[in-house]
Amino acid sequence: MGKFAILESASGFRFHLKAGNGETIATSETYSSEASCKKGIESVRNNAAAANLEDQTVAGFATATNPKFEVYTDKAGEFRFRLKARNGEIIAVSEGYKAKASCLNGIESVRKNAPEAEVVKAD
Repeated sequence: MGKFAILESASGFRFHLKAGNGETIATSETYSSEASCKKGIESVRNNAAAANLEDQTVAGFATATNPKFEVYTDKAGEFRFRLKARNGEIIAVSEGYKAKASCLNGIESVRKNAPEAEVVKAD
């Protein structure tokens, strides 16, 4: 079972969505308060399952409507995804993956884990 781990730093609060094996599958932006961080978690929960998939790594890709997962390649040539809410705001991002299939597996892991993941304070 996955979990949202809330981390506090000097600059604010953010979360990591972790899979059952402890691997981080998505992270958030930095929020100014814990309450707004928790709202971000709720947004991920509400949008992940319903999100469309927009694969920006293929030529002439079809633009999907929000909410959506966008798959893209970064400057290092690695595959990444970002989850956008209905309003177009980015609410979670992934690490870089060497293989596109691994990136797509990360998206499926977010879809599977986010709706039921518990919220905990990071150690």
